[in-house]
Amino acid sequence: MSELITLGISHKTAPVQLRERLALTQTAVRGFLQEVVEHPEVHEAVVISTCNRTELSLVVGDPVLAESGALGMLAQRAHVRPTELAERIYSPRNCDAARQLFRVCGGLESMIVGEAEIQGQVKRAYEEALAAGTTGPLTNRLFTAALKTGKRVRSETSIGLGRASISSTAVELAMDVLGSNPDPHVVIIGAGETSELTARALAGRGVRTIFVANRHADRARALAKRFNGGVVALDELPGQLQRADVVVASTASPHPILGEEELDLVMRARDRRPLLLVDIAVPRDIDAACGDLEGVTLYDMDDLQSRVAHTISIREAEAVRAEAIVEEEISRFAEWLGSLAVQPTIRALRDYGDAIVDQVLGENTGRWEQLSERDAARVEAIARSVMTRLLHEPTLHLRTLGEGRSHGRLQIMRELFGLEGAPDGALPADAPAEDRGNVRPLPRRASGAS
Repeated sequence: MSELITLGISHKTAPVQLRERLALTQTAVRGFLQEVVEHPEVHEAVVISTCNRTELSLVVGDPVLAESGALGMLAQRAHVRPTELAERIYSPRNCDAARQLFRVCGGLESMIVGEAEIQGQVKRAYEEALAAGTTGPLTNRLFTAALKTGKRVRSETSIGLGRASISSTAVELAMDVLGSNPDPHVVIIGAGETSELTARALAGRGVRTIFVANRHADRARALAKRFNGGVVALDELPGQLQRADVVVASTASPHPILGEEELDLVMRARDRRPLLLVDIAVPRDIDAACGDLEGVTLYDMDDLQSRVAHTISIREAEAVRAEAIVEEEISRFAEWLGSLAVQPTIRALRDYGDAIVDQVLGENTGRWEQLSERDAARVEAIARSVMTRLLHEPTLHLRTLGEGRSHGRLQIMRELFGLEGAPDGALPADAPAEDRGNVRPLPRRASGAS
């Protein structure tokens, strides 16, 4: 019987040094997908790869052999021993695997709970697998349901409310100040990682930035080119401050770069036109006394962290509501998954009964001394009625099997009625058309497999 499994590694289980070795570029994803489905026990595959996670959603025959094979492929890619990687991998199955994906889509598994980018990343991963032809009825239904869950979480809760990182909070403050300014002047002091994140977020809102840097001028020029900005040296900072609407400071300097006296001179030259200073450096780049100057608004790390903490507390409260949505959607998926396993067995059971009736009627065709066609039809109808009533209770019992207990009971039922040759991984005949896209034939498993 086919099963759904997830093999994953994330910021919760592994350091960035290992995650980055497993990360797949868009170009590499298709090749890896094809490699995975070449394994004889893997029938469908989708790969999600972001900076914080790499997850394989697989539909498999033998889950032990499939998991071992996929783990070996990941370990080879990361250049580590499979046993070392196994310590960092999580591998839920069936509904637990679906729950993991639903939680990812809902932002519940993100480093910052509720971040919005992950849903788009999951959608792109699914589309890539569709293009590669490695999806099938189970993964199609799984990802459709997961993306629906993510949309429900976004629309029915406030889990994505506000900004929940230092750089995004800094940008939010900047945008509040800039408002509808058609030509804002934003200055970023420094060219480190935080400065890059801030510039990326500003560029996403159409704001051009000026980088001020001495020590890392080459990196500043590279960032400026990427985000359509400009670069000036540190000694040109006063002139930039006179024009600026917003200044974001994030350097590794052990001493303040901007003092009260020099900023007071700048503010006089600006006629006290309002200036927002956002200091996200530790130690601080801007003297705290600058915040007392007329026209200056200064936020430091403590101010930003308090805003982030407030946002996170709201998101954590909303996460409880998001969890409820996930569980509601998992119940729907579990019901469908149960039917995926049960319906083929019900059909096989009915075929088994019809075959017995045909066999018995055939064996007795020449034994009647006198039998009209009408009477023969009545005999056949009686035989099929007996068969239908005999199989009625087993059929009802099969339909009520709950997910998580159905696999073992279905196996017993197949053994009792000699149905081991019947296909058990096919899509139900009445399944929605959208679940039938890219269907790959599922091989029959050996008799007696668990």
